[in-house]
Amino acid sequence: MQDFKHLTSKGRFSLSALTKQRKAPSRNSFKRLDESKPRKKRLRVLLPVLAAFIAAYPVFSPVFLGRTAVSSVQGEAHPTVKDPRDLDVFSSFRLGAGLFPSARLEGDRFTAPIPDGGTVVFAINNTIQERVKEVMAQFDVPYGVFVAIEPKSGKVLAMVSHSSASPGWEERAFYGVYPMASLFKIITATAALEQGKVTPDTVIPFRGGLYSESSRHWSSLPKRGAQEMDLTTAMGKSVNPVFGRLASDIAGRESVLRCAERYGFNHYLLPGTPVQPSKAEHPQTEDDLRLMGAGLGREVKISPVHAAVMMAAIANGGTMLAPSLVDEIRNTKNEVTYAHKPLTIRSIAAPEVANQLTRMLSTTVTSGTSRRAFHDSHGRPRIANVNIAAKTGSINGTDPEGHYSWFAAYAPVEDPQIALAALVINQDKWKIKAPYLGEQALEAFFNRNR
Repeated sequence: MQDFKHLTSKGRFSLSALTKQRKAPSRNSFKRLDESKPRKKRLRVLLPVLAAFIAAYPVFSPVFLGRTAVSSVQGEAHPTVKDPRDLDVFSSFRLGAGLFPSARLEGDRFTAPIPDGGTVVFAINNTIQERVKEVMAQFDVPYGVFVAIEPKSGKVLAMVSHSSASPGWEERAFYGVYPMASLFKIITATAALEQGKVTPDTVIPFRGGLYSESSRHWSSLPKRGAQEMDLTTAMGKSVNPVFGRLASDIAGRESVLRCAERYGFNHYLLPGTPVQPSKAEHPQTEDDLRLMGAGLGREVKISPVHAAVMMAAIANGGTMLAPSLVDEIRNTKNEVTYAHKPLTIRSIAAPEVANQLTRMLSTTVTSGTSRRAFHDSHGRPRIANVNIAAKTGSINGTDPEGHYSWFAAYAPVEDPQIALAALVINQDKWKIKAPYLGEQALEAFFNRNR
């Protein structure tokens, strides 16, 4: 095994060094602004207008880019479509999201009428949809969200929400953002792996408990008696100090932030849809960076849709496809006027890095944090002959208030057919957590396909 103690920081990107290399503009480049008073006057008039535009840009940028702002999507009760042939994946998702609450099962397909005529046929898999819905209702989940995607096409196979605490929360639950917790360890690992400084076998020494939150102590190792663990085992067991050190001492701040951006944080991943942008606030200190890398950064938030898309991208060899709720649109004559076609929206990692992540994530179910949910009391797997890559997350949150439990996965690892994200928010008393919900969904999916 490669030992962390022999790793160096050679080749680490330095933002400060890059900044120093930039040349300051010559004074001559501003000379013309001083040549005439009328131009000065115009400048005094234009500058306040320009400043106001820049200040408003984060809010209105989707409009100026020719994309519908998220707020307008959320406020549209009856979406319309002029010509289905003009739809792309994003506008079809927007249409599907608006009609999804009124969808009904016809035969084995979920459909919804379009107000202007025609029918939307959803890509929903009824077996998974109904199983997840039954489990959430059976266990009276205070807040629960589930999204499943077909990795190779981007089709949304299931989208279920439930709330016994606040039923009005359900409709927009898929699109809001929530504390990401330890799912962020996947991004930390990606940032380190792609630099070639570590492999899944690299051993990281650390101090403190596996789930320690005292990040200020993680980088100061005792002279004797430090614990150590390889990255694959640490991913499965979700060991905080290991990934805190991985972020600050190996990957580095700029690499982690660039990786988060590439995964789709801090901008409109799905422009023109109700999916809110996921957020990863920049850490101000090394302590903040360690917390972020370990998944303890409370201002790192993701939507359930984005979490499922992220897992589907890893399953798809690092290629992220746009999610599609709509499989096809039929006109009043039952003719297909729109059919889904997969759309690549970005590459999040090289295929070899995606394969390394798969190897690391495969220990979560076999020997890590969700082993109990996937094995019976005798240690036998509940879903036989299916290899699953997964990650759990756990953190307290305030909107809504409660304990957030995540489970994100894809399977089978050799040829992924499904990727999913489950979020269960429990309060003082709880009956199930997200891994159980994920196991039930996967069991329904694979038993149906056998």
